Amino acid sequence: MNRNYVKRVFTFLLLAAAMMIFPSISQAVDTETPSEMISSFEIVTLRLSGMRFTNEYEIVMKDQEAEVVKYEIRYRKEEGNTRVPVSKAVCSADRMLTLLNACELVSWDGFHGAHPKDVRDGIMFSLKATVNGVRKIEADGSENFPNHFRELWNGLDSILRSQNG
Repeated sequence: MNRNYVKRVFTFLLLAAAMMIFPSISQAVDTETPSEMISSFEIVTLRLSGMRFTNEYEIVMKDQEAEVVKYEIRYRKEEGNTRVPVSKAVCSADRMLTLLNACELVSWDGFHGAHPKDVRDGIMFSLKATVNGVRKIEADGSENFPNHFRELWNGLDSILRSQNG
C-alpha cells in the first residue's frame, strides 16, 4: 500500500471518531440534524434591560391565536417593580410559530452569553418559554446574544406595530 493512502485513511478515521466523540465539531461543520421544531407554545417571555429601561414581551397561546403584550417594568417606591402594559396585539398562532421557528428558538436553550470584557454597558436579556406541551427553554445574556435574537425582537415589535401603529 502507498504510504500517502494510509495517511489519508488514518486521518479520515481519526476525524470521523472525533466527530462522534465531540458533537460540537459536527455542529461546526453542519452535519447535525435540524433543530427541533416548535408546533405549539404555552408562553414565551423575553425580558430586555438596559441602562434606563426594562421591557418584557409576553406571548401567550390562546386557541388559534397568539397574544403579544409588551410591558415596561417601572419602579414604584411603594410597590417595587410593576409591569405596566404599553402595547398589545393578537396575531395568528401560525404567524408566531413561523417567527419562533425562523429564529430557531429551541436552539437557544441553555445559552448563556457572558458580558464581553471591554463593554461597559449594554442590553441584558433573559428568555423563558414553554413549548410543545412540556419543553422548557431558558436563555440569558449580557450584550451577547444567540443567533437570530434581533430577528425575534424586531419580529415582536413588528407584530405590535401592525396593530397599534
